[in-house]
Amino acid sequence: MDNNNDTNSEITALKNQVFALLVAMVVVTGSFTVYLYRQDSLLGKQYTMLNAQYDQTKSSVGTFLGQLVAYSQKHPEFTPLLKKYGIIPGPAAPSAPPSTAPAIPGK
Repeated sequence: MDNNNDTNSEITALKNQVFALLVAMVVVTGSFTVYLYRQDSLLGKQYTMLNAQYDQTKSSVGTFLGQLVAYSQKHPEFTPLLKKYGIIPGPAAPSAPPSTAPAIPGK
């Protein structure tokens, strides 16, 4: 009888240990889930902020490149520098339409 009682107490102790481990696993898993949710939330906010900054910077860079191209159209010696860095200036806009009136000699 003493052997059966020891076996029952060992089984009860193992059941208690398994239950405690299951509770600990649920707590750790829940904490990790909350941590991941919080990280996702913070990263989502940072992504939105950085995306807005990127759009603003992209607009500023586009404006600056437009100014460089306009400068290169007035100063052709600057064009090779733009080409060196992969900025291909578009065709120059005509400054004034060509005159179709014939030149009057002597005036």
